[in-house]
Amino acid sequence: MKLPDDSNDRSEMTPTIVSTIVAVSLFVLIILLMMIIINHKQLVPRQTQTAQSPSSVSTAADDGYPDTEDLIGDSNLTPDDFDFWDMYPEATPEPEPESTEGPAVNDPSTDGRHTLVVNADGKEEWVLISPYLPKHDYDFTKLVCQSDLMKYYEDGRQVSFVGTDISKAQGYVDFNKLKKAGIDFVMLRVGARGYSSGQLVLDDYFLDNIKRASDAELEIGVYFFSQAVTEAEAIEEANLVLEQIQDYTVRYPIAFDMEYVDNDTSRVEGVSRADKTTIARAFLDTVKAAGYEPMIYGDKQWLIKEIDLSKLTEYDIWLSQLEDIPDYPYQFSMWQYDRQASIDGISGYANLDISFIDYSEK
Repeated sequence: MKLPDDSNDRSEMTPTIVSTIVAVSLFVLIILLMMIIINHKQLVPRQTQTAQSPSSVSTAADDGYPDTEDLIGDSNLTPDDFDFWDMYPEATPEPEPESTEGPAVNDPSTDGRHTLVVNADGKEEWVLISPYLPKHDYDFTKLVCQSDLMKYYEDGRQVSFVGTDISKAQGYVDFNKLKKAGIDFVMLRVGARGYSSGQLVLDDYFLDNIKRASDAELEIGVYFFSQAVTEAEAIEEANLVLEQIQDYTVRYPIAFDMEYVDNDTSRVEGVSRADKTTIARAFLDTVKAAGYEPMIYGDKQWLIKEIDLSKLTEYDIWLSQLEDIPDYPYQFSMWQYDRQASIDGISGYANLDISFIDYSEK
């Protein structure tokens, strides 16, 4: 049989209610005892007067036991005065203090999901690493610097190639000495588009450099400094490169190099990220269609913030990051790690590179 709902309430005595009942009972008992003592003192003379006769003793004993009316006859208390329930309200549990702390926020510097980028204005920014772009799998503990040349080893065998990139900034270069110094390949600048005028110009040393590098039997790749603001201009730049290298063996990549310029305004600063991506693809597609290996050059900020790599995943990356160890998260096949190196064959500062691919065999 199911009991009424309120029967459960009566049967379940909480510790607070039990304590209250005990306290009230003790209080009432104390009052009754005090009243008995008071009335007993008032009855003592009557008991004394009848103590000499046994019969009177019995009578006195009967008369000496106070009636209920005698006990409460002089009291002004009423039944309502014994209602102590309101004096002991049932305790209610105190609410849990609300936390003033917000949800835990991951630290982007340690969560493994962000990478630090330094923007052109010098401000640092933690950028979320895309889960959709292929990541590199290099183990940089296998990098070894020998005579200022970076090399990569696997199972005790060198699997990388040493290079340098050269423009008119290096002046006259002795390519034979470069080869003896341990250089495997060179990346020669073919030319550039003026960052304000938009005019195409050949590098003053290119024709001499590519001839003498070929004579020294170095592997050759080239690059072009682009300031194209349309696809048509990018194709024009690519065709200029193809025209200049047609008489030489170029087995290393032809790289597209678009950058801002220091201390001045370049014509590509007003070009959107999407448009820069489209322009880069126009150059790279033209190179690929001619049978050469296309490549994108850029520093970490440019590759992550200025172009959309998700639209260019089929092209190799030439990363420029002047650090002992690069922290660029995505796949790259060539790395420019120094611009102030010293090497035999170049009188001034040399730019040093490492290639993780032997493009001569690709």
